[in-house]
Amino acid sequence: MVLFLFVFSLFLSGCQAPFSQKETALPEREPVLFEPFSIPEYFVPKRVNVLGLGDSLTQGVGDERKEGGYFGRLTTEMEQWKGIMEVDAVNLAKRGKRSDQLLDQLEDTDVQEAIVQADYIVFTIGGNDLMKVVKGNFMKMKLSDFYKELGKFENRMEELFQLIRLLNPNAPIIVAGLYNPFSVVTDEVQEFEEIVDDWNASLEEQVRKDGAACFIPVKDLFNSNTNMVYHTDFFHPNSKGYDLMGKRFVDEMKKCSAIDLEVE
Repeated sequence: MVLFLFVFSLFLSGCQAPFSQKETALPEREPVLFEPFSIPEYFVPKRVNVLGLGDSLTQGVGDERKEGGYFGRLTTEMEQWKGIMEVDAVNLAKRGKRSDQLLDQLEDTDVQEAIVQADYIVFTIGGNDLMKVVKGNFMKMKLSDFYKELGKFENRMEELFQLIRLLNPNAPIIVAGLYNPFSVVTDEVQEFEEIVDDWNASLEEQVRKDGAACFIPVKDLFNSNTNMVYHTDFFHPNSKGYDLMGKRFVDEMKKCSAIDLEVE
């Protein structure tokens, strides 16, 4: 019996393959490759340059609290947006400026450099172009005078956008619309309301053609002085008016496809 068990054990051992490190080692695994992904811009906060151009509204004339008008309020608010660490605001707007004068300003090399460096370009223009027609034809105003000037304004706006894009192809251009200051003194200026609407439509169309710009409507904010939004000159906003205007800029920029950063 003992002999039988011995022989049987040899038989079993002969059926098993000898131990091999190669056969028992784990098979080599292919390296795991992760799909490439992009990090959202607001994960890496950055310093942005915001440039203000145009007329007295961007300059902030009438702001008795001296907070920089809508432009100061907007740039202060932007510092709270995701993706922005700090805002460097440069305001080159000046009271009384018309569209032809803004074009002249763009010939200045310092202004051109400011445009090149800008991450956002904000401006208001056109109110003084309209007032030029009013002052020049006060006793004999005709609708044709405003639409003749509108044609010139449209040409200047097209040239203005072209010049800005030559210097800076990518920065969003943020443009405010016009409002009717005569609504403060009378509600019998329906024709002027229509004129302002047509000038706004022209600005909005230029924004649409640019493709990387935002139009900010403000006409409804100043259609009367019921909420006491005008300065004592009854032309410029006061601090309360600029509060509303700054909020409107933020609200509209949230919806504008030209703005990449996440606006809170």
